[in-house]
Amino acid sequence: PLGVGINLQPHAVRELTELGLGDRLAATGVATSFMTFVDRYGGQILALPRGRAAGYRWPQYSIHRGELQMLLLDAVGGVRLGLRFEDFEQDAAGVTVLLREVATGRERRERVGVLIGADGILSAVRARLHPGDDPLRWSGIQMWRGIADAGRVLDGSTVLVAGTNHAAKLVTYPVSVANPRALNWVAEVKVGEPGTIESADWSRAGRLEDVLPHYADWKFPHVDVPALFAASPRLLEYPMADRDPLPFWGEGRVTLLGDAAHPMYPVGSNGGSQAILDARVLARWLATEPDPAGALAGYEVERRPPTSALVLAHRSLPIEDVVRLVSERAPDGFEDIADVLTAEELQAMAAAQRGITDADVQALNQRASWNVR
Repeated sequence: PLGVGINLQPHAVRELTELGLGDRLAATGVATSFMTFVDRYGGQILALPRGRAAGYRWPQYSIHRGELQMLLLDAVGGVRLGLRFEDFEQDAAGVTVLLREVATGRERRERVGVLIGADGILSAVRARLHPGDDPLRWSGIQMWRGIADAGRVLDGSTVLVAGTNHAAKLVTYPVSVANPRALNWVAEVKVGEPGTIESADWSRAGRLEDVLPHYADWKFPHVDVPALFAASPRLLEYPMADRDPLPFWGEGRVTLLGDAAHPMYPVGSNGGSQAILDARVLARWLATEPDPAGALAGYEVERRPPTSALVLAHRSLPIEDVVRLVSERAPDGFEDIADVLTAEELQAMAAAQRGITDADVQALNQRASWNVR
């Protein structure tokens, strides 16, 4: 399976569970217990309960992205690969999609009822719907990722966040029930000033010698960071980037979903979860609204405002400012966080993190199912 780790928030796990995938998720991913923030020396700043430990009826899962993709593929069935989108034309009765076979270069035309561009941050469907100025917005942060056979960290079900991406930050979490030693890691390093960039290839190979110097002396009780990086058979490297929220997603029988619609910085463990919510809301509208164009319009009205707000919230990175305070006030580490941050500052940090990751516990637990039948 391709890729590295991904986190699924309880609001997304609920939707997959109601589609019959709960047991498969539980057998594959690790139910997250805490998100624990530490400084670069391993001193604990804050530990936030996650998933069921936070009161949700559904867990949060950390899972290998490729395993999640295979799980979804098995559930869906008929997927055709090897086709590249090029253009579309629509009329009152449907959409004609122009595709090209990657292997042969042969042109194909498919007639469909609706066209959903779910083709990621480099979406060709988005470019067709929104030609012109829609640049990738880079945060100035470069990211390296990998998975290593490294052993348990803390209780074996914790997302550990060390440091701050104002300088260098590390996120680790387990991703496999079958192999509890499999530890996903993400290194985030500030290497430049924010601006626009031309590409954001998420599958580009990274090099150990590029990331290791930023973490050469990062060794604390939970993780030997240089050893973790060195134990990873493959590294990926890509910029932390997004795009500006759109004034509209689609037109008529064509719309966008997931990162094609609202690419956001991966700082809240929420991008994949929001795509799952998109899909469920879209499916509900298509199942209950006789007019396909009306269904797509209703879906956009429901999903575009909250996801646009999340894109902007992820840019502000409020929790990073609090963690930076720790590094400024205690540059050589600390024994008790109460000597560094006030109770009010810790509460603000917790609220900032919940603001970009969490759904309201009571609202999610009590909301009626989106299942139509």
